[in-house]
Amino acid sequence: MSMLMYFSVILMTTQQTIGFVLHDVARLMRKRFEQRARQAGLTRSQWQVLSKLSHNEGIHQKGLADLLEIESITLVRLLDKMQERGLIERRPHPTDRRMSLLFLTEAAHPLLQLMRQLGEKTRHETMSDFSEQEHQLLQQFLVRMRENLIEACARPVEDEEPVNDQ
Repeated sequence: MSMLMYFSVILMTTQQTIGFVLHDVARLMRKRFEQRARQAGLTRSQWQVLSKLSHNEGIHQKGLADLLEIESITLVRLLDKMQERGLIERRPHPTDRRMSLLFLTEAAHPLLQLMRQLGEKTRHETMSDFSEQEHQLLQQFLVRMRENLIEACARPVEDEEPVNDQ
């Protein structure tokens, strides 16, 4: 049975939409990651800040808030706590005194390594009974879905035709 047929059978028998299943899988993966990550004493939000900042060092607070899809005021509170813990530092912007640029400290790097290891354990546990072919197919399907949604989100909703559920 192909992966697509397998997913179709599961969705039809459980009467759940693919959106619901994807949301639930993502929620459960976060929950499992958090169970493992409690030992480090960081919240999920702080983990997300570390992750995004590790790929975008030197970004300003508003830019990081946009990447995280949270309000700037929410991010400021997170950054304050993380700075107190010695995980991030704010450096002055070279041309705009009103703005700070964000960087990870050396203390953050072991936590990032731990986060990557815990993420790998969680992904392995999630996919433990998948064959390599099933894993690759699922990855391909999800990438295609993401690309379709990126393209769709770039179009105005008014231009879309109504969906016929019959």
